[in-house]
Amino acid sequence: MLRDKHIVLGVSGGIAAYKACDLVSRLKKQGAQVRVVMTKNACEFVAPLSFETLSGERAYTDQFDRKFEIEHVALAKWADCMLVAPATANVIAKFACGIADDLLSTTYLAMTAPVMLAPAMNTAMWKNAATQANAAVLKARGVRFVGPARGHLACGDEDIGRMSEPSEIVTALEALFSKKQDLAGRSILVTAGPTVERIDPVRYITNRSTGKMGYAIAEAAAARGASVTLVSGPTALDCPAGVARVAIESSGELCKEVTDRAAEADAVIQAAAPADFTPEVTAKQKIKKTGDEMVLKLVPTTDIAARLGESKRPGQVLVAFAAETNDLIENARGKLDRKNADLIVANDVTKAGAGFGTDTNIVTLITRDDMTEYPIMTKREAADLILDTVLSLWGAR
Repeated sequence: MLRDKHIVLGVSGGIAAYKACDLVSRLKKQGAQVRVVMTKNACEFVAPLSFETLSGERAYTDQFDRKFEIEHVALAKWADCMLVAPATANVIAKFACGIADDLLSTTYLAMTAPVMLAPAMNTAMWKNAATQANAAVLKARGVRFVGPARGHLACGDEDIGRMSEPSEIVTALEALFSKKQDLAGRSILVTAGPTVERIDPVRYITNRSTGKMGYAIAEAAAARGASVTLVSGPTALDCPAGVARVAIESSGELCKEVTDRAAEADAVIQAAAPADFTPEVTAKQKIKKTGDEMVLKLVPTTDIAARLGESKRPGQVLVAFAAETNDLIENARGKLDRKNADLIVANDVTKAGAGFGTDTNIVTLITRDDMTEYPIMTKREAADLILDTVLSLWGAR
């Protein structure tokens, strides 16, 4: 995947800079052409000569090197990808704020090719609100992140902040260049996560959904070129790069946000797990324990998938999920008809590896003309299978 690819490798000033030497060696063995851009601080950790020897190219270190070529522009035009490893907190902050005060940061601003960062820093620096906000800004702009990993740090801590291993970074680059762009020009609306139905200011009803399946679908769709909007209930997940996230809490909020946006989507993928019932009345004050029991009256929530099925426009694909504990196929086929869906993703949540909170799933994809059962796989792999089926449904129309 990396043969003849032009990779600009940025190396910033951290102890992990020594790993970048191994990274250059691995990239060259894969057939890539590598040009290294070093910050002034990076030169304190590794000599430019090391990178020049490994890459077969001169290392770029000076913003004001006197030659006719404007280096940051020329590097940006040459590159198929820009990778920064290690990416320090300082570099991440500069990139997020658009600061251009050295060769690396000016090259980034001129870059139109994909950019990937491999962060490396102390745990407290990575978890600092400023760093997290800067990383979120870059992810929203489409910058890919690999790591940081958890492990032994130079400061002696054993926590998150370590730069991913060169082998892991090379794998991430291979995945970047191997991604299909078969959804380019398509608009996809994805829902994910649970909903929260409030009983009073401190209590609520929810379910065990973590949002991992929906987020995997959003990530896969964006990677394949789609314009993706993710309407998400409360989760602990980071928004995938290049995806626009809309945060909701209740099933009522989910219904409004989805129905407001559905008409513009080529496909709506309902991976969220909205509550089927909500308290009839939400108390404005905390309900006190005054007796031996408390009676809570619940009323049905709006069937969002069914509403979308009723208003589905010609050519639009509606995907719904069926998380079942019994009679999987029968229940899933029933949903296909009741909700006027085009595809049902059915899974038995009682099976190991298919329940809530796992990184894997066991799915059966059911359309009106076909049914395919799949073995256990990662949720990202399942996401691509779902998108492949959506593509086939578009092609059948």
